[in-house]
Amino acid sequence: MSEQFNFDINLIFAILNGKVSAGINRKLYRNFRQYNIEITPEQWTVLLYLWEKDGVTQQELCNATFKDKPSMTRLIDNMERMNLVVRIASKTDRRTNIIHLTKKGRELKGKSSYIANKTLKEALQGLSTEELYISQEVLRKVFANTKS
Repeated sequence: MSEQFNFDINLIFAILNGKVSAGINRKLYRNFRQYNIEITPEQWTVLLYLWEKDGVTQQELCNATFKDKPSMTRLIDNMERMNLVVRIASKTDRRTNIIHLTKKGRELKGKSSYIANKTLKEALQGLSTEELYISQEVLRKVFANTKS
């Protein structure tokens, strides 16, 4: 990295502080409400994972969504009350719950995915394909650097 590069410390702080993701989450939440979908962005990330791979442990959901166990437990509790998911005790280990989508949870996929894509397009408005590609690659590298 060049010694001459000057960091925009406010931008770096905003990214590290989660302001970018918080802004997108607020926009997604408002868009869900506008279309009468009563889920949160956090719940949507769990549903997104389950639409790809239904029937996983809570720990797998924690790993996939970067949530701690208590947060995931509260999230699953709320999603169960909303009839989006159901916990079923594992046949091999009764201490482990397997999380499955309900019919209602599966039915949210189309409309909520449309709204999420719409929200992302709104957030990325005005960026060129090249800027998006470079940004994606930069963020992928930054994320990889934080894993080790």
